[in-house]
Amino acid sequence: MTRTASIERTTNETSVRLSLDLDGSGKAELNSSIPFLDHMLDQIARHGLIDLAVEAKGDREIDDHHTVEDIGICLGEALREAIGNKAGIVRYGHAYVPLDEALSRVVLDFSGRPGLEYHIAFPKETVGGFDIDLFKEFFQAVSNHARITLHIDTLRGANNHHIIETVFKAFGRALRMAIAPDARQGGIPSTKGAL
Repeated sequence: MTRTASIERTTNETSVRLSLDLDGSGKAELNSSIPFLDHMLDQIARHGLIDLAVEAKGDREIDDHHTVEDIGICLGEALREAIGNKAGIVRYGHAYVPLDEALSRVVLDFSGRPGLEYHIAFPKETVGGFDIDLFKEFFQAVSNHARITLHIDTLRGANNHHIIETVFKAFGRALRMAIAPDARQGGIPSTKGAL
């Protein structure tokens, strides 16, 4: 069974095409029109060992909000579609990732229940000209549309770039763990029998 998905989303504000392969090798083809976001999406692909392609255009003359959120929506929808009924997966994933002085933790659950707990204290308002508030919007959209419970915590950090890179790497690693096949669990990993 292939675990792939392709999503297209077109609104008056954005146009996004996103495809992924959950059983890839970490290849990324990224053109979100936001270079720093492409750098972070590359972390998800490489550390999650998923193949990810993103092509996006948006009303960046206003700001990056709509583009970032809609990429998050498409990534969430693609994850939900590619994972299917969740039979035979680990379901839960977690990772701690350091980068110099920064340390972040991501814990997630393919629960079918969206929820985001996001606890990051950034020392500055931007990184590489990018508004850091938009990272929360991105992960909120992923959580809502993938229907995953997602906890993101930065335990320490003084450099915005290091902090956010640890978050994206940890998300990729936690995702990789959660979607992995569980050799001992052939069915749905829930006492409910459905997720």
